[in-house]
Amino acid sequence: MLRSTVTIIGGGLAGSEAAWQLAERGIPVRLYEMRPHRMTPAHRTDRLGELVCSNSLKSDEPGTAPYLLKEELRRAGSLLIRLAAACRVPGGAALAVDRELFAEQITRAIAAHPRITLIREEVTRIPSDGIVVIATGPLTSEALSEEIRRLTGREHLYFYDAISPIVDAETINYDVVFRASRYGKGGDDYLNCPLTREEYDRFYEALMRAEKVALHDFDRACYFEGCLPIEELARRGRETLLYGPMKPVGLVDPRTGRQPYAVVQLRQENLLADSYNLVGFQTQLKWGEQKRVFRLIPGLERAEFIRYGMVHRNTYINSPACLTETLQLRSDPRIFFAGQICGVEGYVECIATGLMVALFVSDWLAGREPVPPPRTTAFGSLLHYVAHSDPENFQPGNITFALLPPLEEERERRLPKVERHRRQIERALRDFELWMAPRRVCAESQLLASESR
Repeated sequence: MLRSTVTIIGGGLAGSEAAWQLAERGIPVRLYEMRPHRMTPAHRTDRLGELVCSNSLKSDEPGTAPYLLKEELRRAGSLLIRLAAACRVPGGAALAVDRELFAEQITRAIAAHPRITLIREEVTRIPSDGIVVIATGPLTSEALSEEIRRLTGREHLYFYDAISPIVDAETINYDVVFRASRYGKGGDDYLNCPLTREEYDRFYEALMRAEKVALHDFDRACYFEGCLPIEELARRGRETLLYGPMKPVGLVDPRTGRQPYAVVQLRQENLLADSYNLVGFQTQLKWGEQKRVFRLIPGLERAEFIRYGMVHRNTYINSPACLTETLQLRSDPRIFFAGQICGVEGYVECIATGLMVALFVSDWLAGREPVPPPRTTAFGSLLHYVAHSDPENFQPGNITFALLPPLEEERERRLPKVERHRRQIERALRDFELWMAPRRVCAESQLLASESR
């Protein structure tokens, strides 16, 4: 039964992780990726797992919810988390990667696997038999979107996503910017552009007056709260940016010995350190306006832009109405969904759904009923969110402690937040190990059985 070939549509983070995990368990995979024959508005290469929005896989600091998710992935043997560690660039407590090297390593690993057949063509119809994993991500082609709409019987939800501009490192004014991470965490991994109140006011006024790119769509612009364009944030109030991407807390300008009024942080893009992205500066501004407005930031007066920020439409399904907690389509359980299209937001969350789908498919092919991870784990909490949220107000979600169930004993709930989170992480990893243990044994036995045939 394990010889049944699984079809995976989409070679992003979720599809690549799912393909690798299934192949490692002795299950042959056909992985379809439409690039380079058909490109998307955000991708620039034909590589698998290409990151388009940021080069950061968020915090890897112990005690945080993103760390917990990564630790569960590490313990489950994630290929992509292992490759991310090998492609790491300075990013403070964040797991930031050289995005080109990361995608190159993923592509090389997938293409070289003997049980993965990589097919470079667009899929417009879902196969009518066999197990199918749909991991096409938020930039699903129109033809396949229509096919998925037919399958789910419901209209897609959507939000507009934006990406930050990238500047040439050689054009940054190093007499003005200074190296530091907030509160000294992770070393001096960020470049910081300090602003006085007058400089901030001038920047804010220019940002508010700048022209935006029109969204050529009849739907209203529905942005994901975790990735709002900088100008949308600014529209909420003059000081909103000071509590968001331009917050100065934890930073001291060595020229003055004081905390600046505002700060724009730049994060290294690659191992060569020849380019930096503006952290949290996703934008819908026209390219000429970006150059004019962002050059008002001290230190970027002569900045040359390697890539301008832009907005693109992201598509995802109404998962609580369509999917089970094992990411199977309620109306057709042989069809699984993984990645952002299934209702998670964030690179690591997408990797996690790809790995989980591989485990569920492996159980399904072996004749066992797929069982989701415990609710107390980061994996389980993500799945619970995807399957049980309110369908009327559903948006893709990141892993947070709010998704995990609270500690059981009343006295534990009264503990300081740091201690509560530490205990939640301990509980999660303990429960995760119990859930994962038989699947590790299963994976090893399946692989040995496959190789002995």
